[in-house]
Amino acid sequence: MSSSKKQTQVRLEPGILAAGKDAAAARGLDFNRYVERLIIEDTTGARAAGMAAAQRLIEEHGAFLDDLEQQLDAPYAQPQPGAAA
Repeated sequence: MSSSKKQTQVRLEPGILAAGKDAAAARGLDFNRYVERLIIEDTTGARAAGMAAAQRLIEEHGAFLDDLEQQLDAPYAQPQPGAAA
């Protein structure tokens, strides 16, 4: 069975390669699929659309998210008994 996919070679610094492999693993993807997905998202506008949607979410609900974050952090803001100051 032949594949219509083409093979290419990319040279990366060791730290960048490791970060890419870690990011791929965190998403449950192999490294090749991760790179392919990044290229597709970048060239089709999907990444820009996602970022725009995230920005709209922040603009519309940012105050609520800030309040929620403060509420969730509040128990940890108080010094704990016996903790060093």
